[in-house]
Amino acid sequence: MVAMTLMVRWARIVLAPAWRLGLCAALCLSALACGGGGSVASLASGGSGSSGSSAPTGSNVVSVVVDAGPTTASPDVNTLFTTVTVCVPGTTNCQTIDHIQVDTGSFGLRILASVLTVALPVQTFTNGASLLECTAFVDGYSWGPVALADVQISGESAASVPVQVIGDPNFTSVPTDCSSIGPAEDTVATFGANGVLGVGVFAQDCGAGCVGTVDNGFYYACTPTALCNSGNSTTVALTGEVTDPVTLFAADNNGVIIQLPSVAAQGAATVTGSMIFGIDTQTNNKSGSQTVLTVDSTAGEFTTFFNGQPSNQSLNQSFLDTGSNGLYFTDSSIAPCMDTGLTEFYCPANTQSLTATLQGQNSVSASVSFSVGNAETLFNNASFAAFPTLGGTYTNSAATFDWGLPFYFGRTVYTAFENETTSVGTGPYVAF
Repeated sequence: MVAMTLMVRWARIVLAPAWRLGLCAALCLSALACGGGGSVASLASGGSGSSGSSAPTGSNVVSVVVDAGPTTASPDVNTLFTTVTVCVPGTTNCQTIDHIQVDTGSFGLRILASVLTVALPVQTFTNGASLLECTAFVDGYSWGPVALADVQISGESAASVPVQVIGDPNFTSVPTDCSSIGPAEDTVATFGANGVLGVGVFAQDCGAGCVGTVDNGFYYACTPTALCNSGNSTTVALTGEVTDPVTLFAADNNGVIIQLPSVAAQGAATVTGSMIFGIDTQTNNKSGSQTVLTVDSTAGEFTTFFNGQPSNQSLNQSFLDTGSNGLYFTDSSIAPCMDTGLTEFYCPANTQSLTATLQGQNSVSASVSFSVGNAETLFNNASFAAFPTLGGTYTNSAATFDWGLPFYFGRTVYTAFENETTSVGTGPYVAF
């Protein structure tokens, strides 16, 4: 067994019924390294992608890749990346940044200050204070100001988008109600990426809760030189919240499609696919016969039935999330890993073939087959970064099934944004 040091940030936290804040998930293994190539799945309406087919093309398509990530010292596993260009608003002073994690379980663009070479203007209040945000993860937090950026991804663009700059050295005073969540994740090594692009079902990361509630746990009005504490909590207008830039595109702004090829059970070094902007807005993003599951309008969740559970024991806080690097659920019959640092993962003696039923708020359901392998055995493939059978326990809630990135391998998955319409319905919904 290879010696390992890892950092797990899986799923996302919903802080209150009307508020939402998504969390990307990253797994860093010091023994893993970069490797070879992958293949791209073809766009088939409602169907699964297949290896060896040509990638979709168009100004609304951007390449995505699963690889070892931006740091060789702590390589990533099952982490989906893309490239984003940010500019000082209204100028050509721009920077293109790779290894931005694509996360369908969170909302908005966040960039590590240490990789930024352009000075994005921080949003300020009339009293001169700056707008800052605490992004809460399962095992830690990220802190930084909310700045404005013109954002371009492939041929799509949005102007003056509120983005979070994580780990800005000008704002080192962190409120204790934020820092008490856990360790800081404000470097590329601890964050596992150069940033994260949250393209979940909501436009803003907090929503109406932060518009009307001062003590919201998200946003603060602080100055660089003064102590920042819970007393600096502040409301913020929707237009000032960290916002998914896709929702601000001039067109192709009602959702995204993630398309990845199938991956062999033992894994792959890298996997390349596509993210397509818009649903039913162009010929390359048409809806078809896929199953549409509407999700609730406060947390973006649906129901999973697993292990023959009756309706009164359903996992009604389930979600799809490219930002989670495994399939996370509770099954006491599957042996956990015994290796230090892997105890959150499953290590069955033989790969387990399982099924579950996913059901939307619209009562539409789909049966899904999946497999869970031995994480210790998988990670012995030290040059691999993509593992379709990686699974583990979800300890944050017994009512949750976190359908992470392995769910997306071999599928074309649609995420329709809240209140946006497509030919098959109105978001928020997911479809595959």
